[in-house]
Parts: sequence; structure tokens; C-alpha cells
Amino acid sequence: MLRRLGNPIVISMVAGIIVGAICHNQLDPATAKQVASYFSIITDVFIRLIRMIIGPLVFSTLVVGIAHMGDAATLGRIGVRTFVWFIGASLVSLFLGLILVNILAPGENLGLALPEAAAAAAPQASSLNLREFITHLVPRSFFEAMANNEILQIVVFSAFVGIAAMNQGHHGKVVADLANSVANIMLEVTGYVMKAAPVAIFAALASVVTTQGLEILSAYGKFMGGFYLGLVILWALLLGAGFLLVGPSIGRLMSGLKAPILLAFSAASSEAAYPKTLEQLEKFGVSKRVACFVLPVGYSFNLDGSMMYCTFAVMFIAQAYNIEVSWAQQITMLLLLMITSKGMAGVPRASLVVIAATLTSFGLPEAGLLLILGVDQFLDMGRSATNVVGNAIATTAVARWENELNPEVSADTEQVQTS
Repeated sequence: MLRRLGNPIVISMVAGIIVGAICHNQLDPATAKQVASYFSIITDVFIRLIRMIIGPLVFSTLVVGIAHMGDAATLGRIGVRTFVWFIGASLVSLFLGLILVNILAPGENLGLALPEAAAAAAPQASSLNLREFITHLVPRSFFEAMANNEILQIVVFSAFVGIAAMNQGHHGKVVADLANSVANIMLEVTGYVMKAAPVAIFAALASVVTTQGLEILSAYGKFMGGFYLGLVILWALLLGAGFLLVGPSIGRLMSGLKAPILLAFSAASSEAAYPKTLEQLEKFGVSKRVACFVLPVGYSFNLDGSMMYCTFAVMFIAQAYNIEVSWAQQITMLLLLMITSKGMAGVPRASLVVIAATLTSFGLPEAGLLLILGVDQFLDMGRSATNVVGNAIATTAVARWENELNPEVSADTEQVQTS
């Protein structure tokens, strides 16, 4: 973890704050605004790079994810129960983030002016109603949807293609393999884009501190504090569900998961903890058959911490720009996030990609992504650890329902080994 704190992202954060503070204190407001605009050149390019990858990435990952659901169907009851748990956990995570961000309102007092490019788009968010949302779901042209980054329409088209591929045997496998190749290439491109993240973080923080001063850091503190409070509540809910399923043995499961949780936290990557998590679940008494199916599927469909962060971050951005989003629109946003967050595992800074897509869909300023970019590293650590806990408990739950969990045997084995 200490090595992680010395990485280029943290260095760029500190440098951006220092440079921004110097500019804010030494320059008059007009000059400071002009200097901030120069920093914004870098951030604007980074935003364009993010937008460039959204459409192909969402399309390819969703097609692959849906096409591979045929494998889940072969496991029958296990697949159904797994996805019932995932959908329930997704809704709880997203709704918890939505409730907390509305109560705490971390971005409410920022009062940032809308970027010129977003000023015209903002009213679209307030005018979006159920009728327009439903008709807007269906694309007139797939290529038009891709060109305009219409994420809702891309999702609908991807669902049709994925389902068709799942039911077309050999031909469907060819399409799924092609989509998987596209997804892998886009993941590589995403990795290239994210290499520019330290420079973009420096420019984003320097720009906002130059114009707003160090006072804005208190808003970041409230944002981070509120999100970690949400993670604490989410952990309590997950552990409560685990206790109802396996009783006091949940304590032993969490004790075994200490190493993968710490690894995910320090590396800001739940994928890094996958092998150790699988090992600990089997030691706990989860059958290999269930563990080897539920856990990898969970890494694509059950990222509890990341999903909660998406609702929290999108609403923080809306609050920062004083854009009112009705509860009906927030529920629509929640459902969209539940779909778009699936199949995004393994994407560097996946939450940023999902948030950017959601901002576009609801006419919220994409420049708001830069508000959270500077602190995303620290938040990624917490949500990655939460993803490990959520997937471990999901796997344990399915094993319990399938009568393929025997924690007592594993406990006896440990006692024999220690004696």
C-alpha cells in the first residue's frame, strides 16, 4: 500500500493541488481563469479519449457477456440462483449510493458554472420523461448510436446481438468470438488511454484549484467520507446476509479473506485478489463446482462497491453543477447503471467509463468526470475491497442454497492441521 501511495497518480494529485494553489494566490481572477483554460486543454483531450472508447467497449463486452450466458443455462438452477442474487445485490448497492448522496449532498455547495459545451445539453436531463426514455431506447441506426455515444441504444442493440449469438450455435460462437476479440483490443486501448490519467489528474486539479482555491478540497473530503460511509453500511448489509445464511461461520470466512481483501485494497484491483479469494472459498467449504462458476461470473456481474460508487459519483457531479435530477430520472439512471456496469470487469478504471457513459445519456456535463478523477484512486481502493467481499458472500450464498457448502468440515480440517 505504501508503494501504491508513491505512484504517479498520487504525485500528480499533490503537484496539481500545489500548482493550482500557487496560481490561485498569485494571479488575479481573470488571469487565473485564463490559466485554468490552458490546463483544460489537457483535460478536454482526456475526456475525448474516454468518449472514444465508450461505444465499442460497451457493445463488445455486453455482447460477450450475454452470449456466454448460455454456459450459465447449462448449470440450470445454479445459474438462476446466481443471477437472482446478483440482481438483488446490484439494486441494493445502487440504491444505497443514491440514498446516501441525496442525504449527504456532498456537491451541493460547490456551485460550479456549467461548461459552455454542456450548457445546451443540461436541459435535456430535466426534460427527459418516461415516454421519451422508452422511445429513445431503440436506435434508428446502430452506427448513429455509436457516433453519438447513445449508450442506451447501444445497450439495446447489444442485447439483441448477444441473445441471437447465444441461440445460433456455431454462427453465434463466431460472432461471440469476434466480439471477444474486439473487447480485448478495446481493453488494450483503454489501458493506453488510462496511462494518460496522471497527466489528466494533474491538469484537472490544477485547473479547479486555480479558479476555486483550496476550499474545494473540503468538498472532496465530504465526497470521500460519504462514499466510505456508504461502503461501511454496504459491508454491514453483506455480512448480515452472510450471517443469516451460514451463521457465526461468516466470521471465519472473513478471517480467511483478510489477505485477498488487503491485496484488492492496496492494488485498487479486485481482479488481483481473484486467485486467493477462490482458494479461501474452497478452504471454507464451498464446493469447487460452485466456486469456479459463481466467482468468475460475479467478477463481471456483481461489482457491489463499483456500482454504489457510480450512483454516488453521477449525483455528486449533478449537485456540483446545480442540476436538478428528479427521483424518476434517478431511478431510470439506477436501472441504466445496473445494465451498463455488467461485463466491465477487468477494464482499467471501469467505473469512470460507466460514469462517463451515464453522464452522456442524461445530458450531464462530461467535464464533471474531472471533478472525481483526482480522488478516484483512493475511492477505487475501497470499492475494490468491497467487490471481493460481495463476490465471496455471493458464492457462499449460492453454495448454501445448493447444499454444496460444508464449513464445519473445513473447520475440523483446520483444527487437525493446527493440532
